[in-house]
Amino acid sequence: MKGVHHYAQLSHGGVRLELTPTTTSPLAISVAESTEMRIQRLIHENPVIIFSRSSCCMCHVMKLLLSTVGVHPTVIELEEDEIGVITVQGGAATNHHVNGGGGGVPALYIGGTSVGGLESLVALHLSGNLVAKLMEVGVLGNTMVF
Repeated sequence: MKGVHHYAQLSHGGVRLELTPTTTSPLAISVAESTEMRIQRLIHENPVIIFSRSSCCMCHVMKLLLSTVGVHPTVIELEEDEIGVITVQGGAATNHHVNGGGGGVPALYIGGTSVGGLESLVALHLSGNLVAKLMEVGVLGNTMVF
């Protein structure tokens, strides 16, 4: 996760960022920054962010659910050696392993706070608190009707 190599619009409206070593991109990430620091910075810079593996079906479901309520999260696909950092950063390693199928992903953060994995997101939605939380962090307007 050294710098943004490529980004593309996804069919569900999100944007996929591929993070590879580069310094030519205007979105380049400092190579002097540790993985933990980069992940922490990304969590705080993005109101809704999902850390995932490529081809993660649970991440896909997360993106679809968030898209349904009108939010398109930042999605960061991690390398295998970076996945353990998410478990530590999230502070809920057991929750992430249960919900993410092991390895700490998918891991969802809203407003810099760990929501957890897919089960936690679905529970938040079914309890009626997801939209309110998204409005609280400013990614949904007060005029949204659901």
